[in-house]
Amino acid sequence: MKMTLPSPLPRRRFLASLLGAGALSALPPHGRAATTRPGRLKQAVCRGVFQNAKLDFDGMCREAARLGIAGFDLVGPAEFPTLKKYGLIPTMVPGGSSIKNGINDPNNHAAIDARMREAIRAAAAAGAPNVIVLAGDRAGLTDEQGLEHSARFLNNIKPLAEDLGVTLCIELLNSKVNHPGYMCDHTAWGVKLCQAVNSPRVKLLYDIYHMQIMEGDIIRTIRDNIRYIGHFHTAGNPGRHEFDESQELYYPAICRAIADLGFDGYLAHEYTPTRDPIGTLEKMLKLCDV
Repeated sequence: MKMTLPSPLPRRRFLASLLGAGALSALPPHGRAATTRPGRLKQAVCRGVFQNAKLDFDGMCREAARLGIAGFDLVGPAEFPTLKKYGLIPTMVPGGSSIKNGINDPNNHAAIDARMREAIRAAAAAGAPNVIVLAGDRAGLTDEQGLEHSARFLNNIKPLAEDLGVTLCIELLNSKVNHPGYMCDHTAWGVKLCQAVNSPRVKLLYDIYHMQIMEGDIIRTIRDNIRYIGHFHTAGNPGRHEFDESQELYYPAICRAIADLGFDGYLAHEYTPTRDPIGTLEKMLKLCDV
């Protein structure tokens, strides 16, 4: 007997009755059931985890979907269709600021504002939760001046982010090894900025690798500031490679602490593999399945 589904809403109800309420939410936009990870955290990736895998972006997306990864960080609108093809989402969209030229300098505000508004609208249209924000280089600015300038920029743009349901995530980076001069290099400064803006759509991108270099005390810092954290990046230290037994960060405990706090955002892997990239990625995902 042929069954007719008269409209999209009844069709969704019909699918829900067959699959259960939770299964329907796992359907990607094109309707093919997606694989999901068994842990409590939603895991994403950056392209770098596939280094030397000899895959184009389509191939990376195919492998990510097979492994139950939610989506990709730092992917722009031109590649949104490829993500959608595999039931993935852009988990962190580039926002138009940069590590050297960020929101702490008012001379950058007009140009970044235009690009970030475009990114927020593109993210909202694609169902992407986050847009990345970079503070910029100190370049002679005091932390207080940079904080004031950054808060002014974010207070100006936050209404759009709030209206469209997109979170602006200010990335914490180390200024000791990788990014000399970067201003948002300590959790305390980032938290002060979030407090100054006071919006549920302005949070921190807490990069665990970078903050291990600058501060250490990772789990305690996350617990104390989780309300200001919207996204996580991972990598081992030293070296920014996979977080195996040669690294000082123990990710099962870190991820368990994050999950126990009820974090409902994304944890994205940003390491550079030193061995077989696909096999390494599978191991890293399993370590974070808590």
